[in-house]
Amino acid sequence: MRIESIIKEKQVRTIKANDTVEYLLKCLNSFNVGALVVSADSKVIDGIVSERDVVRSLSGKSKRIEDLHVRDIMTVGVFTCRPEASVAEIMSMMTEKRIRHVPVVDEKGDLLSIVSIGDVVKYHLIEISLENQTLKEYLSTAR
Repeated sequence: MRIESIIKEKQVRTIKANDTVEYLLKCLNSFNVGALVVSADSKVIDGIVSERDVVRSLSGKSKRIEDLHVRDIMTVGVFTCRPEASVAEIMSMMTEKRIRHVPVVDEKGDLLSIVSIGDVVKYHLIEISLENQTLKEYLSTAR
């Protein structure tokens, strides 16, 4: 199964680097997501910011959360994938890189969508279930 199958149902949410962390928290909560892509124009990826980044920002910072901006806590080295990538490839990348969200980009590098580890696991389980059913049907007709 390809990532393009997953992103048909998904909408990507973005936030700007100059937005406050307080606004970020409101967005994460209202959109019910774990991460937002940081982008000034909703196409070019400037970074990604997640719940994990917020938690890490609370420890050891001299600034109060009200004084922090997304640019202060976002991750700039963003791992991305193309829609043609397989679910297995993205699962492997997420495990190896220890990341939970991967933006999906087109051939120019423009943002198309985002997939989470939950999305990838869900579709991987669907793949396994379909494969299992196919094998059962094959075995039942082979007798």
